[in-house]
Amino acid sequence: MANLADEYGTDVEIYIKALTTTIHADTPTGAPAKLHDLLEQLGLERHEYPTGGPLYIWHTVPGHLGADEQKRLATRAIPALLLAGYEVNCTPDAFDEATYRQAVHDIRTRAGRPAAQQLAPANSPSHPAPARRTP
Repeated sequence: MANLADEYGTDVEIYIKALTTTIHADTPTGAPAKLHDLLEQLGLERHEYPTGGPLYIWHTVPGHLGADEQKRLATRAIPALLLAGYEVNCTPDAFDEATYRQAVHDIRTRAGRPAAQQLAPANSPSHPAPARRTP
């Protein structure tokens, strides 16, 4: 099974799965349980598939949501993941700039500016890759 987090060496890869409208959040093989728990707390649904080796785990945005709300839910998760210390990549088709800015604002308002200033700007990629965006 393809796992983009393993492929790119990140903690979370958020993207729309090819030939579907489903937003996925891949985590690396052997990711800590606290990362999976955080993704679930942020509203993503956990899926598991036994591979005969390590358990393959991924998350998706709930399918009952409309396309715009799916994108907003995935985008709202990014600042919380960054604050928790995870490296996150999100493809442009699964990212909503206004939602990201609002989520960062909300975190800064709740937590205070010093902690929230650790967030990376929405346009700074963590590694060069065409058509990829890291908030």
